[in-house]
Amino acid sequence: MASSQDNMQRQSFTIIPAIDIIEGKCVRLTEGDYAQKKIYNEDPLEVALQFQDAGLQRLHLVDLDGAKAGAVQNWKVLEKLAGKTNLVIDFGGGIKQEQDVRIVFDSGAALATIGSLAVKSPETFAAWLQQFGADKFLLGADVKQEKLAVSGWLETTDIWIYDFIQDYLQKGVQQIFCTDVSKDGKLEGPATDLYRSLKEKFPELHLIASGGVAVLDDVFALQEAGCAGVIIGKAIYENRISLKDLKLLI
Repeated sequence: MASSQDNMQRQSFTIIPAIDIIEGKCVRLTEGDYAQKKIYNEDPLEVALQFQDAGLQRLHLVDLDGAKAGAVQNWKVLEKLAGKTNLVIDFGGGIKQEQDVRIVFDSGAALATIGSLAVKSPETFAAWLQQFGADKFLLGADVKQEKLAVSGWLETTDIWIYDFIQDYLQKGVQQIFCTDVSKDGKLEGPATDLYRSLKEKFPELHLIASGGVAVLDDVFALQEAGCAGVIIGKAIYENRISLKDLKLLI
């Protein structure tokens, strides 16, 4: 029997399903490798509606074509999903220019997801935080051995994840999701120790886990580590975690 404290913890934890888009289709990659692509559904709206019907309220939508091209490509998919569901959508992939930010918000995203640009062009991102409001962005931090990785994880920097987070918390960023590159798409479990360490350093951080979740126990472990939510992709598509299971956590 769950205690009232358990219920409170559960209520404050957000399950965020992921949809990755290539050529308008719902796909998943392994370790960010476009050569390791698997198509799960031709129609992302069908998938999004299944998430909504299960009681989920958020959606992490990634434009992989945009990430490759360096400019938003699949905004029509975003527009369709935002128009035909009630999901709170964060959208990322290819947001490099101010016009990309505007396209994303005009197409119905609640949040614009920024990753490599926050590392490579911090002045640009800082200007957007001022212009559009820090609460309109979800900051993504991809990590290899506690150092940031950028450009589709092809490039590892010397920037320590702790310095990066501290800098952007001071700039007003409110939500950060962190992906351990070595875990993503492998269904081998999340980087729970990393998240626990980040929460110890930044207790106020709204930290969303990403990558490696394979079973429901992984979700509980992330809750215990202090994460505010988790992005789940492949585990849902591979039926390791059912929408029925997730319904029980909402």
